[in-house]
Order: sequence, then C-alpha cells, then structure tokens
Amino acid sequence: MDFHEEAFVLSARAHGDTGVVVDLLTETHGRRSAYVAGGASRKMKPFLQAGARVIADYRARTSDHLGSARLEAVGEGPSALFDDPLALTGLAAAAAVAQGALPEREPHPGAFLAFEALMGAFAIPDVWPAIFVRFEAGLLEDLGFGLDLSRCAATGAMDDLIWVSPRTGRAVSREAGAPYADKLLKLPPFMLGAQAGLSEGDVGAGFDLTGHFLEQFVFHPQNRPLPEARV
Repeated sequence: MDFHEEAFVLSARAHGDTGVVVDLLTETHGRRSAYVAGGASRKMKPFLQAGARVIADYRARTSDHLGSARLEAVGEGPSALFDDPLALTGLAAAAAVAQGALPEREPHPGAFLAFEALMGAFAIPDVWPAIFVRFEAGLLEDLGFGLDLSRCAATGAMDDLIWVSPRTGRAVSREAGAPYADKLLKLPPFMLGAQAGLSEGDVGAGFDLTGHFLEQFVFHPQNRPLPEARV
C-alpha cells in the first residue's frame, strides 16, 4: 500500500540507533504509523515534533504492516510557537488526544480538517482555547459520540440551554435542570454558536465538558486515562 499525502506528525519515538517511528494523521488514510530511516538525525528532528506538517511518501507491503515513510517539511510548523509556551502545551495536548482517540488505519477526514484548523488557531492566543474545545467536540462527533446541544433533553425547549447531562451528552435548560444543577455539566454559550462571546470560566467549563465525554466514551473503553498532556 502506497500513498503520497500531506500529514501532521502526532508523535515520534526512537526505533533502533538512527530511525524513528512516527504517528501521522492524514486526511484520506487516517492515522498511520511509519518508520522513518534517519529520523533521529539533527537535521530531521525539527520537523518530527508534534504538530509539524509534512508531505509523507508512505509505503507498506500490506495495510496491516508497519509502513515506512520519507517526509518533507511543510511550513514553519511548531517552531512558530516557540515563544508561546501555553500554545505549545495546547499543541502537545491536541496531538496526544488525536493519537489516543483516533483508531489507526481508519479514515477520519473531519478530524484531520479540525486538527488543521486548530493548528492555525494556535497563533491567536485569545481564540485558540475555545477552538480547542470545539475541536474535541468535533472529534467526539466524528467518532460517533457527538453531543446533542440542539434542544433540552427534558422539555424539548431550544432556549436557555445552560447544562449538559453527564450521562447522555444532551443539553438541559435552566428551568428543567435547576433541581439537578449540582449533577450537571455547565454548557458555555460559545458551544452553541460562533457568535457567542467568551466570559470568565467559559473555556474551563468547555474543557470539563469535552474531557468528561472523551473519558467516558473514548478512553475508558480502552482502559486508558485522558493523555497526561491533556490533563
């Protein structure tokens, strides 16, 4: 199996004396692991960082075997964020979540495009944390565990939705959820529409929300916790 495609590096680990095994996220071939000869060299290390964009020339004998790849860097990659430690932390978290959540060799073009949008957003400090939350919500949806934030699970009302059921992932209105407020997850307004502004605590509530369902539906079934970088 061969392909030539742009990809994002999710991780790289040493393999032998001079090579590395990289985990790549591609648009049409999903998440793929590949051996990169000479990947441990000083010349190649800069574009084997998490979040680096590359062109991958991938080859494998069969779809089930570990392939090999030659990589060519595209753009600046993570080096553009070296002066922003928080953005670098977010980038590492996004790569770890994508690697842990997405099954290997299964195409998820929506996840690739969402990751691409997030990589571009890391250059905008006031914006990327909210986009990160939306990225995780999109990842859940792409995996079949999308949140239903369209109407209240109890009444069907479409207004004043401020909570989410931690069991079902469905929105709950202020009135219907009042008796159970201490058991529900907060729903920040920016999750309901791009026009909603950000108030203090909204991003934290968003991270709590998507983190809960990533744990419940994606990582716990694999007997794994949320990636340390995400925590």
